Amino acid sequence: MSTAQVNNSKITVYVVSCWIFAAFGGLMFGYDIGISGGVSGMDDFLIKFFPNVYERKLHAKENNYCKYDDQLLQLFTSSLYLSALVSSFFASKACQLLGRRPTIFMASAFFIAGAVISAASEHRWMLIVGRILFGVGVGFGNETVPLFLTEVAPIQLRGAVNILFQLFVTIGIFIANLVNYATSTMHPNGWRVSLGLAAVPALLLLIGCFVITDTPASLIERGKEDQGKAALKKIRGVEDVEVEYKEIVAACEQAKQVKHPFRNLIKAASVPPLVIAIFLQIFQQFTGINAIMFYAPVLFQTMGFKSDGALLSAVITGLVNVGATFVSIYAVDKLGRRKLLLQACCQMLISQLAIGGILSVNLKETGTLDRTLAAIVVVLVCTYVMSFAWSWGPLGWLIPSETFPMETRTAGFAFAVSTNMLFTSLIAQAFLTMLCKMQAYIFFFFSAWIVVMGLFVIFLLPETKGVPIDSMVEDVWKKHPVWKKLFKNE
Repeated sequence: MSTAQVNNSKITVYVVSCWIFAAFGGLMFGYDIGISGGVSGMDDFLIKFFPNVYERKLHAKENNYCKYDDQLLQLFTSSLYLSALVSSFFASKACQLLGRRPTIFMASAFFIAGAVISAASEHRWMLIVGRILFGVGVGFGNETVPLFLTEVAPIQLRGAVNILFQLFVTIGIFIANLVNYATSTMHPNGWRVSLGLAAVPALLLLIGCFVITDTPASLIERGKEDQGKAALKKIRGVEDVEVEYKEIVAACEQAKQVKHPFRNLIKAASVPPLVIAIFLQIFQQFTGINAIMFYAPVLFQTMGFKSDGALLSAVITGLVNVGATFVSIYAVDKLGRRKLLLQACCQMLISQLAIGGILSVNLKETGTLDRTLAAIVVVLVCTYVMSFAWSWGPLGWLIPSETFPMETRTAGFAFAVSTNMLFTSLIAQAFLTMLCKMQAYIFFFFSAWIVVMGLFVIFLLPETKGVPIDSMVEDVWKKHPVWKKLFKNE
């Protein structure tokens, strides 16, 4: 987008409402991340579906690190992400053929169905079916919403608008922690309320589908040029959109030459964003964030907080998560992407090493941490969550959504989403077992990954702040010391 075009847009009530309604897709995802750990620690839930875990939890001399180690209980959490992984490829196709808005509508419908079945579960298989439907909703939502936000945002606010998705993820986690805190005393059906309330963010997203427009890029890509131009005028709040319109049309014309977008991902223009998208998602999980967020209540119980104290500690970390995401919204288009990622690597590394050090010395298999040390661990978890929330959290979704060329955008982003879901499910499935086997050393395991992530950013991740989406190849990849080698023959 030209400089003239940058200034040729107004922030209208309509476009802000589009951003906010679409971002409710993040609220859905966040609520689910937050609700799972709390529900899987509730006694009523364990007695009904996982009595073995409940029995183990009751033992007086229980092992602090192993009391929740149960493959079926972990499957309750991870089945959602495996389902999201598979469905993100179907979502990519739906995005391309039907448009962004209908795909968002489908995401909310699947999620509502998942909430209804989960809340009504009487058998373990119903619980798993509910999780799978939740997963399809998450797969469709996480594929479409970040793309939608990136495509409707004016260039000078692209980072901040896209981060609304992650902001709503953090708000969803926080609300879920509050809900769990309230429902943990509602016997015997508190867990049903927690799972059933997942329908609320999905319902808001469903209502939003009747307000938002499809993106100009999606409409033009599907041959609806006039509607695309009208949508562009509507979201920019001005009549003169000719320059941007022509750029989108040119990008779509180029995209139409591509019959097999997934095959085209191995062409030079798509390789750098594909490698970066996949590794950002892997690294996002290997920071250990979801391990801490899924199981924050369980983790704090392991350190000796009682159930209520554990949920309250999780609420505190949730609040920090939301607050720090605002820092990202403010800083991402000013400081750029790289500085935020590198600063966070340093802060997360120090926090993880300190948590691992304290727990390995002071938290044995039985017994608890003393009050002061437990409080210090909560503070360290907060400094860790804070740095993640203004960097790897939002930028893991922003960078892949802004770097693919038009012809491989939905296909490339599907790889990002499915990679995220694959590694989220691996961590969700393995974390409690790893915690049992590695004990406090699990924090050193994640610390080693943080070092690798920092090196990846230094050597392979260029700055994309302020670069038009359709100029990435010329302005970024062909000028980067490593990636430019791919373009030697062009």
